[in-house]
Amino acid sequence: MPSTESSPRADIQAVLNTGGHTPWQRRLRWVIAVPGILLLGGITVFWLLRGDESAVRYETAEVTRGDLTVTVTATGTLEPVNQVDVGSELSGIIETVAVDFNDRVHHGQVLARLDTDRLQAQMLESRAALMASEARVTEAQATVLETRLAFERCEKLAERQLCPAGDLDTARATFARAKASEASARAEVAEARATLDGKETELAKAEIRSPIDGLVLLRQIEPGQTVAASLQAPILFTLAEDLAQMELHVAVDEADVG
Repeated sequence: MPSTESSPRADIQAVLNTGGHTPWQRRLRWVIAVPGILLLGGITVFWLLRGDESAVRYETAEVTRGDLTVTVTATGTLEPVNQVDVGSELSGIIETVAVDFNDRVHHGQVLARLDTDRLQAQMLESRAALMASEARVTEAQATVLETRLAFERCEKLAERQLCPAGDLDTARATFARAKASEASARAEVAEARATLDGKETELAKAEIRSPIDGLVLLRQIEPGQTVAASLQAPILFTLAEDLAQMELHVAVDEADVG
């Protein structure tokens, strides 16, 4: 007959509840249990670390006297103390450009040249007009001489009653008109000479020269470019006299001024 008392092996299996499970089922239990244990441990560590970071910490130190420094930031532009914009009073086509960025220039040095064909033609025309005016002065002088001699001759004859009074008056008026014509011719000469001087000045201004000793900061023209000087002179170059002396223009917030 079978014994009613349980063996020690059966009791152990009953406690562990492993008596009726296969090896595959036991491995499945471990596969499920291990990730759960790791997840629970990670959550515990996270909360412990988070609690340490959020904890309030106090540090004490001895009171000392020192300087309080406040930094104010602002934006601005750095410019030379003496900066000159060089333009052109004439309109035309840029023929050559003699300098470039950062070139050192001297007073009177040629920076660029305009095409001078039109200006030279105008100067020749003005010179011819001056020569014509001077020729008219010579002609007027000859007329004055002729009319003066005729007037003086008629005046001497009038003293002998050999020249009628009407002829004497006509000779006197003709001589006066000749002198007026000479004065007008001389005025035309002065006008023609002034026009010629103006054309020569314009021809000289076709060479754009540096007004100071300095450095080329900006060049805004290229050979072949057309310059139109209508209401104001266009800026072609920007020169700085001395880069060792600079000034800074900044915009500081009003709240930071104090």
